[in-house]
Amino acid sequence: MTRIREHGIRVVGDVHGDFNAFRHATATDRFVIQLGDLVDHGPDSAGVLELMLELLEQQRGLFILGNHDRKLGRALEGRRLRRDPPLEETLRQISLPEYEGLPERAYEAIDKAPTWLRIGRSLFVHGGFHTAMLSLSPVPGLGEMSAPLSRALFGETTGRMQPDGYPERRLTWINRIPEGMMVYVGHDRRSTDGRPWRRTGRLGGTAIFTDLGAGKGGHLAWIDLNEP
Repeated sequence: MTRIREHGIRVVGDVHGDFNAFRHATATDRFVIQLGDLVDHGPDSAGVLELMLELLEQQRGLFILGNHDRKLGRALEGRRLRRDPPLEETLRQISLPEYEGLPERAYEAIDKAPTWLRIGRSLFVHGGFHTAMLSLSPVPGLGEMSAPLSRALFGETTGRMQPDGYPERRLTWINRIPEGMMVYVGHDRRSTDGRPWRRTGRLGGTAIFTDLGAGKGGHLAWIDLNEP
């Protein structure tokens, strides 16, 4: 893509409805790759979706499907989901009169969003790396669940719940990243110093975690790449 060749990439972590931060992050000539979870929790998920749709229309960026984006897409399909106040608030916002047509446009974008993306030695995915991503094209994000799709959306879980009510996650998938490959993810908030968190696995590949809690009391992170 010409924009990537000429200007590079800006990798943007989980936004979660933080429109003001996302507006600043996308004020760039770089091609924006947002790592999923555009919506829920923050104050303006509708505004975030509109801005992302604008980037798509102008071919200035794209978003990788996150678990919250998939949940919104399934709700817009009319599926019955368990009660989820952040999702319900997102649905309320995008149904306001000033956002006429946004639910349909958002659903179309979610349905088409890649579940992972590989460019050179860089791989962009929301939740975690699976070795199938090295050989398979991205699977449909609103389709049936599979091992690669589950990893892409949710990372790797232990099956146990944490005291905060969220699934306990483990990071053994980092040890399967090939040497020289960089995997950029969101989803897991691992950083303790306000900067993206890096971890190199046994094979020499590296994972970079970009979720710094935007929309949940933290801030939005982005990383600029000149040679992905």
